[in-house]
Amino acid sequence: MSELPPVLAAALRGERPLLFGCVEINLPGYDLMLLDGSGQLMVGNRLFVGRDPTWGVLDTIKGLSDTLDDQAPSISLGLIPSTDVALARLIDPALQGSTVTIAMGCVDMWTGTAVSAPYVLFVGELDVPTVSWDANDRRLEFKATSIAERLFATEEGKRLSDAFHQKVWPGELGLAFVTDVETYVPWGQKLDTSAVETRTNNSSIGAISYART
Repeated sequence: MSELPPVLAAALRGERPLLFGCVEINLPGYDLMLLDGSGQLMVGNRLFVGRDPTWGVLDTIKGLSDTLDDQAPSISLGLIPSTDVALARLIDPALQGSTVTIAMGCVDMWTGTAVSAPYVLFVGELDVPTVSWDANDRRLEFKATSIAERLFATEEGKRLSDAFHQKVWPGELGLAFVTDVETYVPWGQKLDTSAVETRTNNSSIGAISYART
């Protein structure tokens, strides 16, 4: 994890630091910048607001934590859309993959602005939206996953073969006469090393040959 900016670290060591959380969602054609409370705040040259007149307000952020092994970081991001139109636009499949940045910082009480660049807690992309309805309530919850999630994507259609090679570069015959491209090595198993390998150097033709017996 990266270190806090020095100015922010000094502000947090103060007597009564005023913290804020902010979320930036880069939607197609619009950057949605929301605070975790009411009001508005300048962070650098960008204005974060408690309520966006078009899209609504930030409701919850859940699941901010580190992960290990074969798991990519993921969080749950809750929004309260301002209108039914905003809700319909937010669940549009075209928004899937939009970049999400979650950060925290400290407010300068004298200027009313952020003391420095905020500390980034999470960077990922929107994934699956879920709408929940109640008697007088309507909420939208997004699952947002880290960009590391793409490392787990399988690409079964990609092969080091002539057929796939020519599908990408038609007429290019670089793999047309190549055999035994892939060599299978069993992971975690003891290989057969019972054979004796000898090396012969034929100096007359400058070649080296190997034989296993």
